Amino acid sequence: MTFDDMNDKITPGNPSRETSPNRGSSIPQAEAIPKPCKPLRQWQDEQQIDRNAQIKLTKLVHMRYQHPNLDEITTFLRDFGMSVAKKAEGKRWYKGYGDDQYVYYAQAGEKKFLGGTFEVASHSELEKASRLPGASPIQDITSAPGGGSLVTLHDPEGFPINLIHGQTKKAAGPYPEILTTNYEHEKPRVARFQRFKPGPAAVHKLGHYGLCVQNFQTQMQWYTRTFNIVPTDFLYVDTPTGQRDVAIFAHIDLGPDYTDHHTIFLSTNATQHVHHCSFEVHDFDTQLLGHEWLAKKAYKSVWGVGRHVLGSQLFDYWWDTTGNMIEHYADGDLVNEDTPVGWGEAGDESLAVWGPEVPKWFLD
Repeated sequence: MTFDDMNDKITPGNPSRETSPNRGSSIPQAEAIPKPCKPLRQWQDEQQIDRNAQIKLTKLVHMRYQHPNLDEITTFLRDFGMSVAKKAEGKRWYKGYGDDQYVYYAQAGEKKFLGGTFEVASHSELEKASRLPGASPIQDITSAPGGGSLVTLHDPEGFPINLIHGQTKKAAGPYPEILTTNYEHEKPRVARFQRFKPGPAAVHKLGHYGLCVQNFQTQMQWYTRTFNIVPTDFLYVDTPTGQRDVAIFAHIDLGPDYTDHHTIFLSTNATQHVHHCSFEVHDFDTQLLGHEWLAKKAYKSVWGVGRHVLGSQLFDYWWDTTGNMIEHYADGDLVNEDTPVGWGEAGDESLAVWGPEVPKWFLD
């Protein structure tokens, strides 16, 4: 018998149907994708995208920012769940417990966004990028952990995006324990007690970042033509002339291999600015304990803890000490080339299924 079967019954004195209890479901992507939707390759063909001309990205590896006070941001990032990988004069590199040498780079100076950094598939992809208009020369970053070579591009609205190749990986770990959970009908955790240690929510890796842009179509087309970045979901608004796309959740196209639901997020806004960057943590307990840790340290919460609709991630957003928004997430969706491109209506209800009310200015 299901919850709905139970609640179809009429109770004495209450002839109406009972309110159905909440429940969670892990459903196939074909059922979960917003409607309408269409196959990814069909969307690319309609956009006349030349996949062979794209710069092939493999992974988002680290963020780059400029901060006026490196000691202050270092304290915050440690409380957020990162550790210092290396210090140099006017520079800091911060790592998680994944295999990336670092997930965040900071340098001294006035507040400034220096771009997300993507790993590319080969040195030839880096050379291809260096030939694009406005691209920087290929730079050797021998001072950074793991070394490598870097090229910086700028999108049509001037946001930097960095490409790296040749960086060595570090040994990953230690990984947190995957906890066994007892349910009402299945109780595998016998004579084992759940215990937790307060502290920061240790960061595993960088997951995605978001930009608020003024010319959505131009920005969307640039990212999806220049790189193997593809839409997972669009959000739209209704206008007198029809539906208009105003946001995109996009992922790196790795063909049949699965990757995160989105690696970059673009949203229409009257003013262009960086919205946030987001880092993966182990699980819900880890995230809640990290949230409490940051709250006790008197950092400023933005929104959360809650669960997103698109992407399904558990989320909590914070202001760092420089005024940048930064997010923890856990339990995100995975997609590949077989995941259809979906369209959903923009609105607060599209952002979260549960959690605190979204701040009215969240996407301002």
